[in-house]
Amino acid sequence: MATKVERTGVKREKGWLYYLDKKGHVSRTRMARGGGKPARGKPQVVAKAGVKREDGFLYFIDRDGDIAKAKMKRAGTRKRKTAARKKPARRPTARKKTARKKTTARKKTTRRKTASKKTARRPARKTARKKTARRR
Repeated sequence: MATKVERTGVKREKGWLYYLDKKGHVSRTRMARGGGKPARGKPQVVAKAGVKREDGFLYFIDRDGDIAKAKMKRAGTRKRKTAARKKPARRPTARKKTARKKTTARKKTTRRKTASKKTARRPARKTARKKTARRR
């Protein structure tokens, strides 16, 4: 599947992410969740290769520490715009007549309105408070 592009022989260390940078060199940076506390810093160039990339290929560092490339499934193709794509004209087709089941006339059920009981509002009662003697 994959073909080797450049032999670099990079030895990997735990907690580092190895990748091919924009210039085509093998670089590494600390992993966010790998090997303890992440130390923020600039990426380090591990091996200078200067690989020129081709469209439609995925570049990665393989098990041996060399740069390899694999052909992508959708090699460099972009999605077409739906507006630009023309749909084929649809021909009218003769529809089959289907025998429909006769429905029996059903008597409409009328809903009875339930008489809502209206409760008369009672005026608020004024309760007389008993005066109690305070103890001293």
